Amino acid sequence: MQIEPFHIAVPDDDIDDLRRRIRATRWAPATPSSAWQQGVDSEWLRELAHYWAGQFDWRASEQRLNRQPQFVADVHGQRVHFLHRRGAGPAPYPLVVTHGWPGSFVEFEALIERLCEPAAFGGDPADSFDVVVPSLPGFAFSQAPAKPGMSAFQVADLWASLMRGLGYQHFGAQGGDLGAGVSVALAARHPQMVDGIHLNFLPGSYEPAIGAAQQPLTPEEESFLREKNEWVALEGGYAHMHTTKPLTLAASLNDSPVGLAAWIGEKFRAWSDCEGDVERVFSKDELLTNISLYWYTQSIGPAMQMYWENRLQPMRFADGQRVVPPVGFARFPKEISRPPRSWLERTFNVVQWTDMPGGGHFAAMEKPDLLAAEIRAFFRPLRA
Repeated sequence: MQIEPFHIAVPDDDIDDLRRRIRATRWAPATPSSAWQQGVDSEWLRELAHYWAGQFDWRASEQRLNRQPQFVADVHGQRVHFLHRRGAGPAPYPLVVTHGWPGSFVEFEALIERLCEPAAFGGDPADSFDVVVPSLPGFAFSQAPAKPGMSAFQVADLWASLMRGLGYQHFGAQGGDLGAGVSVALAARHPQMVDGIHLNFLPGSYEPAIGAAQQPLTPEEESFLREKNEWVALEGGYAHMHTTKPLTLAASLNDSPVGLAAWIGEKFRAWSDCEGDVERVFSKDELLTNISLYWYTQSIGPAMQMYWENRLQPMRFADGQRVVPPVGFARFPKEISRPPRSWLERTFNVVQWTDMPGGGHFAAMEKPDLLAAEIRAFFRPLRA
């Protein structure tokens, strides 16, 4: 496997073009609704766009991101961008951490520090990790798939080859959102390599066997499925577009930076533990670093493609099918889906389960200390 160092360097012309496009925005007319009731709040979006065009310093974000050791690798013909940070401890444990949408590898800046150098945050150096954070195919600087079929299962195969190419014969996996699906697929398809997986989200397409040979649904499970369906009806429009007509949506979002900021920014507010004020949790610079990454790499269309592929290859398990490696689950209170433990135990060997005191969908950014502590605790007995 060929691996080369990587350095982010967005051309000046691209930065100038972005600012020009923001300033030339044709703003949508207002509707008679309260703020955020029908989607992104227009006043907040105008303020964010004004800051993006005039004050946001991409070069400062770029310089900070480039402090992380980044690489690109050719994995079975697929160009994969990834961070690979070595741990500071006596025997760092290898861990592959996978992001989702609308996030990216930038979600894990704070988490990486805490996992690689626990002593710097009051932890035990024996809990250090070698952390690998790949960008999903089509996201950021990872090549978009040239052929159909790149679902979470195929990404898991790429990650297994990547970790093997980096010299890791055994490792753990962690993820939320789409990254949770990849982590589950890693455990299901590569149990001989994956010692365990830690999740802070359950893939939306996950369905355990619920046939006649299985235990009937509990009241808690019935309530969860009912709430899940209600959420999909009211909040799942984005996913329906991603899974059915991604190219139609990509045509507009790839051309309008303000449209892109609206599509992504609204989710950071709706899915986080921010009590309605997104900037209580994420600064404008944090939001715009992630949104700018989508813009400069033109990755919003390829990123949505994974939703299409996952719809065609959902995460459904047959009667009696089990995922062998142990599972840890951190259930955050403002996560968009909060399954009961029994729902996972129908398929997984759940050995650690924690109801977290705060945080939402973007746990690594919202509560990096809490998430890092959960990951350390889960993998501690698996390091041997």
